[in-house]
Amino acid sequence: MGGQSRVGLGGSVPSLCCNSHHLPWVAGGAWVLMGGVGGLQTWVSGPITLATGGPLQQARGVGRELWVGDPLDRAQAAKNKGNKYFKAGKYEQAIQCYTEAISLCPPEKNLDLSTFYQNRAAAYEQLQKWKEVAQDCTKAVELNPKYVKALFRRAKAHEKLDNKKECLEDVTAVCILEGFQNQQSMLLADKVLKLLGKEKAKEKYKNREPLMPSPQFIKSYFSSFTDDIISQPLLKGEKSDEDKDKEGEASDVKENSGYLKAKQYMEEENYDKIISESTKEIEGKGKYMAEALLLRATFYLLIGNANAAKPDLDQVISMEDANVKLRANALIKRGSMYMQQQQPMLSTQDFNMAADIDPQNADVYHHRGQLKILLDQVEEAVEDFDECIRLRPDSALAQAQKCFALYRQAYTGNNPLQVQAAMKGFEDVIKKFPRCAEGYALYAQALTDQQQFGKADEMYDKCIDLEPDNATTYVHKGGNLDKAIEMFNKAINLAKSEMEMAHLYSLCDAAYAQTEVAKKYGLKPPTL
Repeated sequence: MGGQSRVGLGGSVPSLCCNSHHLPWVAGGAWVLMGGVGGLQTWVSGPITLATGGPLQQARGVGRELWVGDPLDRAQAAKNKGNKYFKAGKYEQAIQCYTEAISLCPPEKNLDLSTFYQNRAAAYEQLQKWKEVAQDCTKAVELNPKYVKALFRRAKAHEKLDNKKECLEDVTAVCILEGFQNQQSMLLADKVLKLLGKEKAKEKYKNREPLMPSPQFIKSYFSSFTDDIISQPLLKGEKSDEDKDKEGEASDVKENSGYLKAKQYMEEENYDKIISESTKEIEGKGKYMAEALLLRATFYLLIGNANAAKPDLDQVISMEDANVKLRANALIKRGSMYMQQQQPMLSTQDFNMAADIDPQNADVYHHRGQLKILLDQVEEAVEDFDECIRLRPDSALAQAQKCFALYRQAYTGNNPLQVQAAMKGFEDVIKKFPRCAEGYALYAQALTDQQQFGKADEMYDKCIDLEPDNATTYVHKGGNLDKAIEMFNKAINLAKSEMEMAHLYSLCDAAYAQTEVAKKYGLKPPTL
């Protein structure tokens, strides 16, 4: 590679073999040995001056300038040579050139030096030398803290090195600095968040103590069922009119029934005793055995013990002589459990069977509609919500979720008139059902899509007034990530399944990472 040229008094310079440069006339009797990129250095013998008498500062080549005495230009030339090797797939040679550029570059030239490190990291990446990639990207980021390309390359290296926390921090910084516009960085963030969530949930769920959710949550859960025998109050005659003797003890019931006692505890919001009382009914093979199995299964689900709930649900579903409403409710709950476990085929089978055995049950269509939304089968979801509303015109949840399904359909189909109609539908729902928190939350999500942030915040605030312990509302609302993190940590302890817990951990980690990155770079925390 290294040709050389001798420049004498009054002599012209033959071309250099690597760069084809030509030097102009010089005076002073000096000889100049010049080499190209790749290891040969410039050597000057004696004082050299231009014919004009000024110091020799540059040699003009064909179409460009070569700064003989400028280390930065020599570093840039080395980098350019490295780029050619890189494009040719000669990564080892490219690394040598980038290394030379780094050694030549003046230390105060931060941006140039950061580029050379980042380029060398790119070559190491092609050779799958992930530790070297991370090290060079770190150098690049130290010199240029908002260097997105280096941050993203380091995030990918951390992923390969199984440094999930470091990967998340880098990819979160990339997402924020790019305004969440780069699909690749968002996909990596989503991937690492899910992996972190699964890891944390697996460990915590294994050692967790089952916890009963708050009374407010339990009431909200049962309010999503309108055709559910076990959540109905005790009928007149099933309990005596006697007041309870002690705090926390159910009133006497006319029959010595564990199930009826459990129902009484339910009315008193003394939820911790329901599983044990239901078990007494089941073990004694009492007349309310099917009801007790369903009630016990429901509370197993509420404390996050799906493994214990499933045999009880299976047994109720197989009891052909049991009340059809009980069997349909058991199918809905098992179908919802399968939905949480990401088993959509089994879930669909259960909902369809429930519709077959109890076609006038509004709950079937409401919960199946939710599954259809998750499966992105929006038209079918709207049909199910319509059927639910036909059977139960006062179903606030179904009406709110139908509006959201119609909105999603219009928004993804880019139909402004249908979007407008869906938005009006939300207004009608919250006016008709002012106590339905879901209506405000779903409307707020649609308003956020439409960039009506002020009105969206109003809707989120109303939702929070109705359900102050709903962590999801805080994260959708954004703006107060610290509060969201606090709420997620509470919700994690109440997760009904390992999968739900993993999702909550992912959201919590996302909120925390965005908060930390925003502080680090002096940015406004984004909404999640």
